[in-house]
Amino acid sequence: MSVLNPAPKVAILAGGFGTRLSEETAIRPKPMVEIGGMPILWHIMKLYAHYGCKEFVVIGGYKVEYIRDYFLNFRARNSDFTIDLCSGGLQFHSPTREDWKVTVLDTGNDTMTGGRIKRARPYLEDGTFFLTYGDGVSNVAMDRLLTEHRENGDWCTLTAVVQPGRYGSLHLDDAGRRVEGFREKGRTDGGLINGGFFACEPEIFDLIDGDDTVWEDVPMERLIERGKLGSYRHEGYWQSMDSLRDKQVLEGIWADSPPWKVWA
Repeated sequence: MSVLNPAPKVAILAGGFGTRLSEETAIRPKPMVEIGGMPILWHIMKLYAHYGCKEFVVIGGYKVEYIRDYFLNFRARNSDFTIDLCSGGLQFHSPTREDWKVTVLDTGNDTMTGGRIKRARPYLEDGTFFLTYGDGVSNVAMDRLLTEHRENGDWCTLTAVVQPGRYGSLHLDDAGRRVEGFREKGRTDGGLINGGFFACEPEIFDLIDGDDTVWEDVPMERLIERGKLGSYRHEGYWQSMDSLRDKQVLEGIWADSPPWKVWA
C-alpha cells in the first residue's frame, strides 16, 4: 500500500432512495445505515483515507439533511466535551481522529446518477478524482487502481469484481482490460461486474447530458465508443448493501474480522 501524494478527491454518490432497503431507508438515506455503529458512508471514507484521500464530495439528494447533520455534528458525536449551558462555551477533550474535508451537496431527490455527478463538476473538475457509490464496501487497492488508470490513459477506469447473481456482467476485450460493453449475466468472462469504484478524468462531465442521465447508461456507452473506459481487476473483497439481509451479513462480518477494514 502506498499513500497517494497528491491524493485525488473522492466523490461519493449518496442521493438514491434505497427502496430495496426500505426497512432502514424510510427514515434515513442508505449511506447513513449503520454497520457496527457507524454509517456505511464512514466505512467507505475510511478506505479512501487509508490511501491519503481526505477530501470528499458527498453527492446527496434523498434525505440529504441526515448527511448534513452527521458531518456538521461529527466532532461532538465522536468526542468527549464540556459545555457551559449558561454561556454556551464548548471545550472538546479528545481530538477528532478524522482529518477530512467534506463537501455535502444537495442534487435533488429525483436527479439520476449521471445528473448528480454533473452537478458536482465545480468541485471535481481540477483533476483526476475517485468516484463510488455510498452503499458498498471493499478492500480495493486504490493506489493500484489509480496507477493502472493513469498508465492506460483512460477517461474512466472501473473496478471489475466477481459477484454471482442478479447483476449484469462486463464484456472485456481479449486482454481482459478494456471494457467493450455490458450484458446480462454471462459466463465467458468469469461473471465480472462493475464494482462501482471508479477513477475518473474531468472529461467525463461532457459525456453527461443532464439531470435525467443515468451514469451507467449513455455516459458509459460514450466512453466505450471512444475507447476510454478501462477496467481494473479486483480479486479481493467486495460487497454491496442492497437489502436488509446484506446489512445483516455485513454486521456479522464486522463483528468478526472485516476484510474491508484496511485501516488501523
